[in-house]
Amino acid sequence: MWDVIVVGGGNAALCSALMAREAGASVLILEAAPKAWRGGNSQHTRNLRCMHDAPQDVLVESYPEEEYWQDLLKVTGGQTNEPLARMVIRESSTCRDWMRKHGVRFQPPLSGTLHVARTNAFFMGGGKALVNAYYRSAENLGIDIMYDAPVDDLELEQGKFVAARVGDLRYAGRACVLGCGGFESNREWVREAWGQNARGEWPADNFLVRGTRYNMGAVLKVMMREGADTMGDPTQAHCVAIDARAPLYDGGIATRLDCVSLGIVVNCNAERFYDEGEDFWPKRYALWGRLVALQPTQTAYSIIDAKSVGRFMPPVFTGVKAATLPELARLLGLDEVAFVRTIGDFNAACRVGTFDHTIQDDCHTEGVLPEKTHWARPIDTAPFYGYALRPGITFTYFGLTTDEKASVFFDGKASPNIFAAGEISAGNVLGKGYTAGVGMSIGTAFGRIAGTQAAAAAKKLKEQGAAHAVA
Repeated sequence: MWDVIVVGGGNAALCSALMAREAGASVLILEAAPKAWRGGNSQHTRNLRCMHDAPQDVLVESYPEEEYWQDLLKVTGGQTNEPLARMVIRESSTCRDWMRKHGVRFQPPLSGTLHVARTNAFFMGGGKALVNAYYRSAENLGIDIMYDAPVDDLELEQGKFVAARVGDLRYAGRACVLGCGGFESNREWVREAWGQNARGEWPADNFLVRGTRYNMGAVLKVMMREGADTMGDPTQAHCVAIDARAPLYDGGIATRLDCVSLGIVVNCNAERFYDEGEDFWPKRYALWGRLVALQPTQTAYSIIDAKSVGRFMPPVFTGVKAATLPELARLLGLDEVAFVRTIGDFNAACRVGTFDHTIQDDCHTEGVLPEKTHWARPIDTAPFYGYALRPGITFTYFGLTTDEKASVFFDGKASPNIFAAGEISAGNVLGKGYTAGVGMSIGTAFGRIAGTQAAAAAKKLKEQGAAHAVA
């Protein structure tokens, strides 16, 4: 019997386990992945979006609460729980010292093309180093860890946690934290959620999974079966337009393409379909996965010319290169006439002022739809480059309803000893959209709260048990 059982092994789960242990609870982590692949999607992360009112250690200038909130409000289109979102924002300003205590190191953030020098604290060594640091700390604190332990069922009694099951094995606990991710790796569930479109396609069949293959949503299904309150749209997710040559799983951030805002994006019919210059890439990159998913064949093509080379993070895969636009169309398998016409119409519509990719400049289009509102320059300088894109799903937003104590609910009533943190409940803050680093902010905030609350719930149950024994 453990005081707290943590289901999952990524950032949110680890924060929960560490906080619970610091509060005096005995803790067991049940991680579905083998040790080599531990850490869930957190192993692919790089940074944490942090509120700060003045320069702090690795953060420059300031990023006050209201600006953070407005950024989140913009990308979610208002589909967010403001009290919970503001709680996450405030928590993001105070967590770094605690993280350092558990071995996490930070580096000055990258600047230039990423536009996050002011808003995000970068982990030294990336997400893998963060995960490894937390696991080392967990081991040093005496937290029990089991790998290759996918929880496939839970024992509950009237909304109260009793035990977790891994096959025939049973692990009893006084409280539980569910930090086991979304269901993005469950391709059948994602296919069911997206369904069949008007063209007869099953869009999800063409999705790639940027993160771990172990987020199957098994525990979320169990909680749904048991009547837990859920929220969110099962088709909404952190979904990025990534290189179509990326692997099915665990491509991570290396498969992302950051050149969308510097050129145009066309679908398989060689037609543009969205404003490539709407906002800075860290605020809008997760919008493009869904946009591509809605296009025929769930494929699109990012097109740039020589003027854009060197202005974005270099991709892992080399782009298709051509001396002329018709040649590029042929190499990409696109209709030459339609492709050249689309680019010609775009070029003619460009109104080039002072190009500056570090601000929302005055280079825009007029008389073409969709418009490009910033960074619009004619694609006219050889060589030309094209990158095929597919939707890369990172984590899903449909999940468990929670509150400021990270409680899980049944028919509107909070469970006395079940808490949720990370992607399984991130949709409370992220109804749609994304801005770089906010997922780690959500996981860290709710993870720490869930661990503290679970330890308190376990202590209360032990004291009640002792009182009953004396009586």
